[in-house]
Amino acid sequence: MAMESVSFNTPIIDLFGIRLPIVAGGLMWLSDANYVAAASRAGVMGFITAASFPELPALRAEIRRCRELCQGGSFGVNVSMLPKLVEGEQTQAVFAAIAEEGVRFVETSGRSPEAYLPMLHSAGIKVLHKVPNLRFAIKAAELGVDAVSIVGAECGGHPGLDLIGSFVQAAWAKSHITLPYLIGGGVGEGSQIAAALAMGASGVVIGTRFLVAEEIWAHADYKRQLIASQPTDTQLCMQSIRNTVRVLRNQTSEAVVALEASMAEVRIEDLLPLVSGKIGRNAYATGDWSQGLLSAGQSLAFVDRIEPVASIVSRLEQELLQALERLHRIAGEPRQSTGSFTTSIRKGL
Repeated sequence: MAMESVSFNTPIIDLFGIRLPIVAGGLMWLSDANYVAAASRAGVMGFITAASFPELPALRAEIRRCRELCQGGSFGVNVSMLPKLVEGEQTQAVFAAIAEEGVRFVETSGRSPEAYLPMLHSAGIKVLHKVPNLRFAIKAAELGVDAVSIVGAECGGHPGLDLIGSFVQAAWAKSHITLPYLIGGGVGEGSQIAAALAMGASGVVIGTRFLVAEEIWAHADYKRQLIASQPTDTQLCMQSIRNTVRVLRNQTSEAVVALEASMAEVRIEDLLPLVSGKIGRNAYATGDWSQGLLSAGQSLAFVDRIEPVASIVSRLEQELLQALERLHRIAGEPRQSTGSFTTSIRKGL
């Protein structure tokens, strides 16, 4: 079967104008123009993390650099909002800068984007909102976002409080929302993309699998530790303050869990000396992976080498096509007859 001739056309591909149904999710401190543009050139979607550039002139400069490096390809900006609006927060100004720079796509997470949707949509910006549970996806759809990412319990970063797995959420969402949706959390192999499409998703969001990309500026020692790690080498922290995060198991994560267990009532102020984002950024810079809360998901199972983003995407694509070939054989279709299968892909699974 000539699987290399298959062209994909899901709603997410149409929305972003990309070649494959893959979104490279925003990675705090790491998603810069080099990485995002590499994703774009490889035919997938990427987002600069606005929080990695807290000064607006620096964010504007990174957006402009990314646009040049993308060579006409799609890219966006990730805006991760705190659960509640706090005094001095720059979210409104960040969105205004993004709109002024002509960015066409935004990935939001944290609290509801409702207050900013009129401004973003009036600027022609499409909004992908990331949630950890189907119930939040339903709410986001009601608010009028353009697409949602639903990340399961396996994801690195924030999997929410309910810890529902990606496999369940992928199929569950199909009967509850008509909005295009992505599935993330533990996704790092092409066969999982095929499964997500078969269950009704328009694509997948991948984070951990891309952490070892050459274009990620983090130290090689950190990347080598990810390659040496297993899915069991992640740990859940900060559940005591209802801000659960899945990270690489290290001295800091163990200390956080121990502190949480030792106190009857934990406050964020008690954890800040351990969980400050600056500690994690320093770990990326120095390669000392023992310090800081370093987001990592269970797709560490598939992290096996340092290579360019384009090579990772190519491997995912080949694995996806191989999975579709297996399904084709299971369905008992004649190998010489490829038309019906290819057509079904082009219409969107």
